[in-house]
Amino acid sequence: MTPELGIQLVLMIAVFYFLLIRPQQQRAKKEKAFETGLKVGDRIITKAGIHGKIAEMNDETVVVETMAGKIKMEKSAISMEMSAKLAAK
Repeated sequence: MTPELGIQLVLMIAVFYFLLIRPQQQRAKKEKAFETGLKVGDRIITKAGIHGKIAEMNDETVVVETMAGKIKMEKSAISMEMSAKLAAK
């Protein structure tokens, strides 16, 4: 392997890391922080578009109170972006 090829390979891996892997890791970290910051009474929107208020919480699940009743779902089903827009209103 020539030195030029080695440098190109390292640069390609660095670009791949900074354009694809690192942003995904940062997004996952933000979503995890959002999930841990949820509390009973927060108004949320799920990724499926369901609007509601958190009625109960467990480690991995939440019970969301909607106009139609209560729904049990995973915390990961709550949309960070849409819930932030709802909280800003």
